[in-house]
Amino acid sequence: MTVSEPLVPLLHHNKEPFYLSCGEEVNIFTQCHKQSLAVMLKGPTGCGKTRLVEYMAWRLDRPLITVACHDDLSANDLIGRYLIRHDGTVWQDGPLARAVREGAICYLDEVVEARQDTIVVLHSLTDHRRMLPIDKTGELLTAAPGFQLVISYNPGYQRMLKDLKPSTRQRFVAMELGYPAFDKEVAIVESESKVERAIAHALVGLAQRIRTLHDRGLAEVPSTRLLIAAALLFTGGVEIRTACKAAIIAPLSDDETLVGAMNDLVDAIFI
Repeated sequence: MTVSEPLVPLLHHNKEPFYLSCGEEVNIFTQCHKQSLAVMLKGPTGCGKTRLVEYMAWRLDRPLITVACHDDLSANDLIGRYLIRHDGTVWQDGPLARAVREGAICYLDEVVEARQDTIVVLHSLTDHRRMLPIDKTGELLTAAPGFQLVISYNPGYQRMLKDLKPSTRQRFVAMELGYPAFDKEVAIVESESKVERAIAHALVGLAQRIRTLHDRGLAEVPSTRLLIAAALLFTGGVEIRTACKAAIIAPLSDDETLVGAMNDLVDAIFI
């Protein structure tokens, strides 16, 4: 069998990604890697799930392959397929197969968006077997040392047809992540955007007040990522209230009443 050069790149972090631990997640992740356990990260949009995986790949000195899951993601997309070239037919590993071969961390982001028949192919990698059968080639890949499977999803988006089966969930060690405590979120915004601390403090204060609107019909609350975006606009020369309304308020809702309430909070905080 001829294997072509993979299309999916391995990501190596030469520089430490900034990550501020908010609990025991780093220790738990480290122990899971040592014990060859799969990890499930649960948490709202923009709370740091992906950054945690990037940080842990750097800390554990493992290459990282990230897959953004979606409705059309098939098992073949993960495992691989035959390609027809001018010089014959070659097999090309998908991202999951490549991670298994090379001992990388494979991160499936928003895994509940993938079809159930796609998720089933993960099962043999999440127990004592640590194997990936490739039916089309007849191979039975044994995970190389260092391989780890990590999945994430936002529980707020769960629906009856968009959830993991119990038989899948129980194959993972689960960690629940949330938005950082006030002081830590200020430190994250300040570090990621290089904005002055007073502005970072005010942005986090704004976010915490807007997050209370969740019970009043706001479907999605502002993430730390949105705060960083507003801070970056400000450091680039955009007036702070304009930056907040463009980077925080506008992405959250089109409802005139909610938008008006949030804009009033911006005007009250940034006088």
